[in-house]
Amino acid sequence: MTKPSYVYVTYIVTTPQKVWNAITDETLSARYWQRANVSDWQVGSTWAHKFPDKPADLVGEVLEVDPPRRLVLSWAYPSQAHDPQKVSCVAFDIEELGEKVRLTVSHTGLDDSNLLDISEGWPAVLSNLKTLLETGQTIPDAFSGIHRKPKG
Repeated sequence: MTKPSYVYVTYIVTTPQKVWNAITDETLSARYWQRANVSDWQVGSTWAHKFPDKPADLVGEVLEVDPPRRLVLSWAYPSQAHDPQKVSCVAFDIEELGEKVRLTVSHTGLDDSNLLDISEGWPAVLSNLKTLLETGQTIPDAFSGIHRKPKG
């Protein structure tokens, strides 16, 4: 049986390098995502999705790095990272199109139980990223109203 996938495409008036930096820079990612993406961004390295002063809520491995065009990560809740059936994969594909960038986020190998979180989370995150890169500001309360269930 094939596991579900989720693909989101957005267009951002910016450069591929600025999108890359927004995804991989701890301080910048924390501005639009409420968490910092933490890694050295080398293939085989770990990455973590961390709130300030709290344990990571997502972890994984850096699977592919081609700055500033493509980044692929494994993706799991810390308590499930040891279970291959619970580990999914996220690819960020960054394509320059003149004065804008097409950012395609493909989240594959999903578990049916987290589809709602994924389908509500990615639009909020990527809209906030787009707004930050185009205006320098984030969306007030970008994540309010998003379904969040406790992870264990």
